Amino acid sequence: MSISNDVLSSTLYSIRDEAVDELYRKTAFLDHAKRSGGIEYEDGGSKIQRPLMLAEGSSITALPTGYESVSLAVTDVMQPAVYDWSDMVIPIVITRKDEAENKGDKAIVKILETRFKGAMGQLRRAINQQILAGNSVPGLAAGLLTLNGVASATGFLENQVFGSGTNVVGGISKATYAAANWQNQRDTAASAYGTNGLVASDRLSAAMMSYGGETDVVIMSVAGFANYKRTLQTNERYVDQKVLDGGRMVLAWGGAVVDVDTFMPTNTGVATNEFTAYFLDFAGIKLIVHSDLDFKVSEMISVPGTTAKTADIYFKGQLVADHLASQGVLVLGDTY
Repeated sequence: MSISNDVLSSTLYSIRDEAVDELYRKTAFLDHAKRSGGIEYEDGGSKIQRPLMLAEGSSITALPTGYESVSLAVTDVMQPAVYDWSDMVIPIVITRKDEAENKGDKAIVKILETRFKGAMGQLRRAINQQILAGNSVPGLAAGLLTLNGVASATGFLENQVFGSGTNVVGGISKATYAAANWQNQRDTAASAYGTNGLVASDRLSAAMMSYGGETDVVIMSVAGFANYKRTLQTNERYVDQKVLDGGRMVLAWGGAVVDVDTFMPTNTGVATNEFTAYFLDFAGIKLIVHSDLDFKVSEMISVPGTTAKTADIYFKGQLVADHLASQGVLVLGDTY
Protein backbone atom coordinates (compact mmCIF):
# COMPACT_ATOMS: atom_id res chain seq x y z
CA MET A 1 0.00 0.00 0.00
CA SER A 2 1.31 3.43 -0.97
CA ILE A 3 2.15 5.78 1.91
CA SER A 4 -0.22 8.78 1.93
CA ASN A 5 0.72 12.27 0.80
CA ASP A 6 -0.27 13.64 4.23
CA VAL A 7 2.24 11.38 5.97
CA LEU A 8 4.96 12.28 3.48
CA SER A 9 4.20 16.01 3.93
CA SER A 10 4.36 15.67 7.72
CA THR A 11 7.73 13.97 7.37
CA LEU A 12 9.08 16.82 5.27
CA TYR A 13 7.88 19.42 7.78
CA SER A 14 9.47 17.52 10.67
CA ILE A 15 12.92 17.37 9.08
CA ARG A 16 12.86 20.84 7.53
CA ASP A 17 14.21 22.70 10.58
CA GLU A 18 17.04 20.25 10.99
CA ALA A 19 17.95 20.56 7.32
CA VAL A 20 17.90 24.36 7.43
CA ASP A 21 20.20 24.29 10.44
CA GLU A 22 22.56 22.08 8.46
CA LEU A 23 22.38 24.58 5.62
CA TYR A 24 23.49 27.48 7.79
CA ARG A 25 26.08 25.52 9.74
CA LYS A 26 27.93 24.16 6.73
CA THR A 27 28.07 27.30 4.56
CA ALA A 28 30.61 29.93 5.53
CA PHE A 29 28.64 32.98 4.40
CA LEU A 30 25.25 31.87 5.73
CA ASP A 31 26.72 30.56 8.96
CA HIS A 32 28.49 33.77 9.88
CA ALA A 33 25.77 36.05 8.52
CA LYS A 34 23.23 34.37 10.80
CA ARG A 35 25.55 34.54 13.79
CA SER A 36 26.51 38.18 13.25
CA GLY A 37 23.17 39.72 12.31
CA GLY A 38 23.73 39.57 8.56
CA ILE A 39 20.36 37.96 7.79
CA GLU A 40 17.21 40.08 7.91
CA TYR A 41 13.60 39.15 7.18
CA GLU A 42 11.01 41.16 5.26
CA ASP A 43 7.33 40.40 4.85
CA GLY A 44 6.97 41.15 1.16
CA GLY A 45 6.86 43.90 -1.44
CA SER A 46 7.73 43.77 -5.13
CA LYS A 47 11.17 45.32 -4.51
CA ILE A 48 13.65 45.63 -1.65
CA GLN A 49 14.54 49.24 -0.83
CA ARG A 50 17.45 50.23 1.41
CA PRO A 51 17.75 53.96 2.24
CA LEU A 52 21.24 55.41 1.84
CA MET A 53 22.63 58.78 2.85
CA LEU A 54 25.05 59.80 0.11
CA ALA A 55 25.73 63.46 1.02
CA GLU A 56 25.68 65.93 3.89
CA GLY A 57 22.13 67.19 4.47
CA SER A 58 22.52 70.31 6.65
CA SER A 59 24.86 73.23 7.24
CA ILE A 60 26.74 73.91 10.47
CA THR A 61 26.55 77.47 11.79
CA ALA A 62 29.35 78.82 13.98
CA LEU A 63 28.14 80.91 16.95
CA PRO A 64 31.00 83.14 18.10
CA THR A 65 28.60 85.58 19.82
CA GLY A 66 25.43 83.53 20.05
CA TYR A 67 23.40 86.04 18.03
CA GLU A 68 24.18 84.73 14.56
CA SER A 69 21.42 83.58 12.22
CA VAL A 70 21.22 79.82 12.03
CA SER A 71 21.25 78.39 8.52
CA LEU A 72 18.15 76.31 7.93
CA ALA A 73 19.25 75.17 4.49
CA VAL A 74 18.52 71.45 4.39
CA THR A 75 18.92 69.12 1.45
CA ASP A 76 17.19 65.77 1.10
CA VAL A 77 20.17 63.44 0.76
CA MET A 78 18.37 60.12 1.22
CA GLN A 79 18.44 57.89 -1.83
CA PRO A 80 17.15 54.32 -1.92
CA ALA A 81 19.16 51.43 -3.27
CA VAL A 82 16.59 49.19 -4.99
CA TYR A 83 16.92 45.44 -5.43
CA ASP A 84 14.78 42.81 -7.11
CA TRP A 85 13.91 39.66 -5.19
CA SER A 86 15.60 36.45 -6.26
CA ASP A 87 13.25 33.44 -6.32
CA MET A 88 14.37 29.84 -6.60
CA VAL A 89 12.82 26.44 -6.13
CA ILE A 90 14.05 22.85 -6.14
CA PRO A 91 11.79 19.77 -6.30
CA ILE A 92 11.76 16.58 -4.22
CA VAL A 93 10.28 13.62 -6.12
CA ILE A 94 9.28 10.07 -5.18
CA THR A 95 7.80 7.67 -7.72
CA ARG A 96 5.64 4.60 -7.35
CA LYS A 97 8.67 2.62 -8.55
CA ASP A 98 10.60 3.94 -5.52
CA GLU A 99 7.81 2.81 -3.24
CA ALA A 100 7.61 -0.62 -4.84
CA GLU A 101 11.36 -1.21 -4.60
CA ASN A 102 11.59 -0.07 -0.97
CA LYS A 103 9.09 -2.01 1.07
CA GLY A 104 7.65 -0.53 4.24
CA ASP A 105 6.76 2.97 5.37
CA LYS A 106 10.07 3.46 7.16
CA ALA A 107 12.04 2.75 4.00
CA ILE A 108 10.00 5.27 2.00
CA VAL A 109 10.36 7.91 4.71
CA LYS A 110 14.11 7.33 4.74
CA ILE A 111 14.30 7.81 0.97
CA LEU A 112 12.24 11.00 1.29
CA GLU A 113 14.51 12.31 4.02
CA THR A 114 17.63 11.55 1.98
CA ARG A 115 16.26 13.24 -1.14
CA PHE A 116 15.08 16.23 0.88
CA LYS A 117 18.49 16.77 2.43
CA GLY A 118 20.12 16.24 -0.95
CA ALA A 119 17.91 18.91 -2.53
CA MET A 120 18.49 21.29 0.37
CA GLY A 121 22.23 20.71 0.11
CA GLN A 122 22.18 21.44 -3.61
CA LEU A 123 20.27 24.66 -2.99
CA ARG A 124 22.71 25.58 -0.21
CA ARG A 125 25.72 25.10 -2.45
CA ALA A 126 24.13 27.08 -5.26
CA ILE A 127 23.30 30.08 -3.03
CA ASN A 128 26.74 29.97 -1.42
CA GLN A 129 28.56 29.75 -4.73
CA GLN A 130 26.56 32.56 -6.30
CA ILE A 131 27.10 34.92 -3.35
CA LEU A 132 30.85 34.31 -3.23
CA ALA A 133 31.77 33.72 -6.85
CA GLY A 134 28.87 34.91 -9.04
CA ASN A 135 27.94 33.93 -12.59
CA SER A 136 28.76 30.29 -11.89
CA VAL A 137 25.40 28.71 -11.14
CA PRO A 138 23.07 28.33 -14.17
CA GLY A 139 19.76 30.05 -13.51
CA LEU A 140 20.87 31.99 -10.43
CA ALA A 141 23.31 34.51 -11.88
CA ALA A 142 20.48 36.63 -13.31
CA GLY A 143 18.67 36.86 -9.99
CA LEU A 144 20.82 36.49 -6.90
CA LEU A 145 23.52 39.14 -6.59
CA THR A 146 27.15 38.46 -5.73
CA LEU A 147 30.06 39.89 -3.77
CA ASN A 148 32.32 39.25 -6.77
CA GLY A 149 32.63 42.58 -8.56
CA VAL A 150 34.85 41.11 -11.28
CA ALA A 151 32.37 38.47 -12.45
CA SER A 152 29.43 40.89 -12.51
CA ALA A 153 28.98 44.61 -13.13
CA THR A 154 26.54 44.59 -10.19
CA GLY A 155 28.94 42.74 -7.88
CA PHE A 156 29.62 44.53 -4.61
CA LEU A 157 33.40 44.19 -4.15
CA GLU A 158 35.74 45.21 -6.97
CA ASN A 159 39.45 44.77 -7.51
CA GLN A 160 39.91 48.51 -7.70
CA VAL A 161 41.67 51.07 -5.55
CA PHE A 162 39.21 52.78 -3.19
CA GLY A 163 37.43 55.51 -5.14
CA SER A 164 37.95 53.88 -8.55
CA GLY A 165 35.08 51.35 -8.55
CA THR A 166 32.62 51.57 -11.43
CA ASN A 167 30.02 48.87 -10.71
CA VAL A 168 26.36 49.63 -10.06
CA VAL A 169 25.02 48.29 -6.74
CA GLY A 170 21.34 48.53 -5.95
CA GLY A 171 20.90 50.80 -8.98
CA ILE A 172 23.44 53.30 -7.59
CA SER A 173 26.68 53.89 -9.49
CA LYS A 174 29.86 53.53 -7.48
CA ALA A 175 31.59 55.92 -9.88
CA THR A 176 28.91 58.61 -9.52
CA TYR A 177 28.96 58.41 -5.73
CA ALA A 178 32.65 57.72 -5.20
CA ALA A 179 32.98 60.90 -3.14
CA ALA A 180 30.17 59.60 -0.90
CA ASN A 181 32.27 56.48 -0.19
CA TRP A 182 30.01 54.11 -2.13
CA GLN A 183 33.20 52.12 -2.71
CA ASN A 184 34.80 49.00 -1.23
CA GLN A 185 38.27 48.61 0.24
CA ARG A 186 40.88 46.53 -1.59
CA ASP A 187 44.49 45.50 -1.05
CA THR A 188 46.90 43.02 -2.59
CA ALA A 189 49.42 40.44 -1.39
CA ALA A 190 51.11 40.73 -4.81
CA SER A 191 51.37 36.93 -5.22
CA ALA A 192 53.69 36.69 -2.19
CA TYR A 193 51.51 36.05 0.87
CA GLY A 194 54.44 35.12 3.09
CA THR A 195 55.96 38.55 2.52
CA ASN A 196 52.94 40.78 1.96
CA GLY A 197 49.82 38.96 3.17
CA LEU A 198 49.65 40.08 6.79
CA VAL A 199 50.75 43.64 6.01
CA ALA A 200 48.14 43.96 3.26
CA SER A 201 45.46 42.52 5.56
CA ASP A 202 46.45 45.04 8.25
CA ARG A 203 46.09 47.89 5.78
CA LEU A 204 42.74 46.53 4.62
CA SER A 205 41.39 46.23 8.17
CA ALA A 206 42.61 49.72 9.07
CA ALA A 207 40.93 51.19 5.99
CA MET A 208 37.65 49.45 6.86
CA MET A 209 37.84 50.68 10.47
CA SER A 210 38.42 54.26 9.31
CA TYR A 211 34.92 54.12 7.80
CA GLY A 212 33.29 52.57 10.86
CA GLY A 213 33.71 48.95 9.81
CA GLU A 214 34.30 46.07 12.16
CA THR A 215 35.24 42.78 10.51
CA ASP A 216 32.80 40.01 11.47
CA VAL A 217 34.32 37.25 9.35
CA VAL A 218 37.17 36.70 6.92
CA ILE A 219 36.26 34.14 4.23
CA MET A 220 39.36 32.84 2.46
CA SER A 221 40.20 30.61 -0.47
CA VAL A 222 41.69 27.21 0.34
CA ALA A 223 45.16 28.31 -0.76
CA GLY A 224 44.87 31.64 1.04
CA PHE A 225 43.74 29.96 4.26
CA ALA A 226 46.70 27.57 4.09
CA ASN A 227 49.07 30.51 3.59
CA TYR A 228 47.57 32.39 6.54
CA LYS A 229 47.87 29.35 8.78
CA ARG A 230 51.46 28.78 7.68
CA THR A 231 52.34 32.41 8.42
CA LEU A 232 50.85 32.22 11.92
CA GLN A 233 52.28 28.89 13.04
CA THR A 234 54.74 30.51 15.46
CA ASN A 235 52.36 33.18 16.71
CA GLU A 236 49.56 33.37 19.26
CA ARG A 237 46.01 33.27 17.90
CA TYR A 238 43.01 34.75 19.68
CA VAL A 239 39.35 33.81 19.23
CA ASP A 240 36.11 34.99 20.78
CA GLN A 241 35.19 33.14 23.96
CA LYS A 242 31.82 32.14 22.47
CA VAL A 243 33.66 30.27 19.73
CA LEU A 244 35.81 28.47 22.28
CA ASP A 245 32.71 27.53 24.27
CA GLY A 246 31.35 25.92 21.12
CA GLY A 247 34.26 23.51 21.17
CA ARG A 248 35.52 24.41 17.71
CA MET A 249 39.12 25.58 17.30
CA VAL A 250 39.37 28.27 14.59
CA LEU A 251 41.84 30.79 13.29
CA ALA A 252 41.01 34.44 13.86
CA TRP A 253 41.86 37.89 12.51
CA GLY A 254 41.53 40.77 14.97
CA GLY A 255 38.78 38.92 16.86
CA ALA A 256 36.93 37.88 13.68
CA VAL A 257 36.70 34.22 12.72
CA VAL A 258 38.71 33.22 9.65
CA ASP A 259 36.88 30.60 7.60
CA VAL A 260 37.66 28.81 4.35
CA ASP A 261 35.42 28.22 1.35
CA THR A 262 36.09 26.29 -1.83
CA PHE A 263 33.91 28.69 -3.83
CA MET A 264 36.13 31.76 -3.39
CA PRO A 265 36.55 33.13 -6.93
CA THR A 266 39.79 32.83 -8.84
CA ASN A 267 38.26 34.86 -11.71
CA THR A 268 39.98 32.63 -14.26
CA GLY A 269 41.40 34.42 -17.29
CA VAL A 270 42.43 37.56 -15.43
CA ALA A 271 45.30 36.59 -13.15
CA THR A 272 45.39 39.91 -11.31
CA ASN A 273 41.76 39.39 -10.21
CA GLU A 274 42.39 36.34 -8.00
CA PHE A 275 40.29 36.88 -4.84
CA THR A 276 41.96 35.43 -1.75
CA ALA A 277 39.76 36.78 1.05
CA TYR A 278 36.59 38.73 1.74
CA PHE A 279 36.70 40.86 4.90
CA LEU A 280 33.01 41.32 5.72
CA ASP A 281 31.20 43.63 8.10
CA PHE A 282 27.61 42.39 8.37
CA ALA A 283 26.40 45.81 9.47
CA GLY A 284 26.83 46.80 5.82
CA ILE A 285 26.16 43.54 3.92
CA LYS A 286 22.86 41.70 4.43
CA LEU A 287 21.05 38.71 3.04
CA ILE A 288 17.39 39.74 2.97
CA VAL A 289 15.01 36.76 3.22
CA HIS A 290 11.26 36.74 2.68
CA SER A 291 9.75 35.74 6.03
CA ASP A 292 7.23 33.34 4.43
CA LEU A 293 9.65 31.78 1.93
CA ASP A 294 12.71 30.96 4.01
CA PHE A 295 13.32 27.53 2.44
CA LYS A 296 9.58 26.96 2.53
CA VAL A 297 8.57 23.34 2.04
CA SER A 298 5.34 22.69 0.13
CA GLU A 299 2.91 19.83 0.62
CA MET A 300 3.58 16.54 -1.12
CA ILE A 301 1.16 16.15 -4.05
CA SER A 302 0.58 13.60 -6.79
CA VAL A 303 1.59 14.71 -10.29
CA PRO A 304 -1.29 14.15 -12.75
CA GLY A 305 -0.51 11.76 -15.57
CA THR A 306 2.49 10.22 -13.79
CA THR A 307 3.22 7.90 -10.89
CA ALA A 308 5.28 10.59 -9.15
CA LYS A 309 4.67 12.54 -5.97
CA THR A 310 6.46 15.84 -5.54
CA ALA A 311 7.08 18.69 -3.12
CA ASP A 312 9.38 21.67 -3.45
CA ILE A 313 11.67 23.88 -1.40
CA TYR A 314 11.17 27.58 -2.16
CA PHE A 315 13.61 30.36 -1.27
CA LYS A 316 13.08 34.08 -1.84
CA GLY A 317 15.80 36.53 -0.89
CA GLN A 318 18.50 38.90 -2.07
CA LEU A 319 21.97 40.09 -1.16
CA VAL A 320 22.01 43.84 -0.42
CA ALA A 321 24.58 46.46 0.54
CA ASP A 322 24.01 49.21 3.08
CA HIS A 323 27.63 50.35 3.46
CA LEU A 324 30.46 49.44 1.10
CA ALA A 325 33.40 51.36 2.57
CA SER A 326 33.44 48.99 5.55
CA GLN A 327 33.89 45.92 3.28
CA GLY A 328 37.17 44.67 1.85
CA VAL A 329 38.73 42.19 -0.54
CA LEU A 330 42.30 40.88 -0.48
CA VAL A 331 43.61 39.83 -3.89
CA LEU A 332 46.62 37.83 -5.10
CA GLY A 333 47.27 35.96 -1.88
CA ASP A 334 46.97 32.36 -3.06
CA THR A 335 50.71 32.10 -3.71
CA TYR A 336 52.94 32.02 -0.65
